Amino acid sequence: MTGTVYLVGAGPGAADLLTVRAARLLAEADVVLHDALVSDDVLALAPKARFYNVGKRAHRPSVDQRLICRLLVRMGLRHRVVVRLKGGDPHLFARAAEEIDACQASGIAVVTVPGVSAAFAAASALGVSLTERGVSRSVAFVTPRVARNEHAEDRWADAAAAAETAVIYMGALHAERIVEGLAARGVARTTPIALVESASATSENKLRGVLRDLPALAATLGDGPSILIVGAIAAEARVGVREHRAA
Repeated sequence: MTGTVYLVGAGPGAADLLTVRAARLLAEADVVLHDALVSDDVLALAPKARFYNVGKRAHRPSVDQRLICRLLVRMGLRHRVVVRLKGGDPHLFARAAEEIDACQASGIAVVTVPGVSAAFAAASALGVSLTERGVSRSVAFVTPRVARNEHAEDRWADAAAAAETAVIYMGALHAERIVEGLAARGVARTTPIALVESASATSENKLRGVLRDLPALAATLGDGPSILIVGAIAAEARVGVREHRAA
């Protein structure tokens, strides 16, 4: 039997931010391969599935991507509905292309289901719009993180510096590098920033300051995933945030 592999966006964390299609597929799933940060509330929507945690966490032991691809193929050959549950949206910093290619090379049907990206959950938490007339007409979604054996270039910084609003995934883990990379490209160290940790979760944490404050702000975060927003938009946060005060 050959089934279908569904690459499903699990959203930023809160179960009620899943799409209706994602919830339906989880209810039908025979197998769910999920990221490390997918919540128990989301997994509870797949009552008959067998679960495989194939998540990756920065600076921690992680499942190799090649193994994930092989496991997807194996499950797709044995089960009717296989859900690959990815945090946020599967099309953004989620290595979906590799998993799609692996399935297609083995003759397994693969379908992607969009999800709410953490960037949008962070903007919602702050009460800001990533674009705003007269303030921001361009947005760049970037990450400074690179995979093992991947050449670490700073093209992300070129894109972030060129946009009026930069959304940086996993920014807190590379705070010093981000400050220096953006400053070297002409971004003022007084540019407003906001950090949102665990957007949409009950442990959500929101901080605001300026670019030079980033290392100090990042040091106060826990181990939840964080989104960094850089640009004038960050100064307009309308929902309660903690302000960083320079020492």
